[in-house]
Amino acid sequence: MKTLLAKKEEVQPNWYVIDATDQVLGRLAVRIANVLRGRNKPTYTPHVDTGDYVVVVNAEKVALTGKKEEQNKYMFFSGYVGREKYRSLKEMRERRPEFIIEHAVRGMLPKNRLARKMMTKLRIYRGPEHPHQAQNPQPL
Repeated sequence: MKTLLAKKEEVQPNWYVIDATDQVLGRLAVRIANVLRGRNKPTYTPHVDTGDYVVVVNAEKVALTGKKEEQNKYMFFSGYVGREKYRSLKEMRERRPEFIIEHAVRGMLPKNRLARKMMTKLRIYRGPEHPHQAQNPQPL
């Protein structure tokens, strides 16, 4: 029996929409990362981008367990000595809630060029509205 390896030209990506309201961040990020990589398809090939597009709505309503809201910190570094800044997850939720989900999903993808290509297929929106109705996204 031969092993089927998908080719870049044969892949037909689908569009999915996920409502992040009251979903736990880590579990949501795993589901998104698997769909972006194509792990949910029988034609999954590790070295080919077989994944689908994912639209996440209501990013500001994502849930966290325990005391992560106050304890988790994101570090930003300007490149200059002593110019690193830390922001709590609570502060990031107010400023850029899209970043929280994007950061979690990026950490669950491989660290290579293919993963950077996969991240371009992730669209995250703060509220319930998104401009991708023409693509007919299916709920995931």
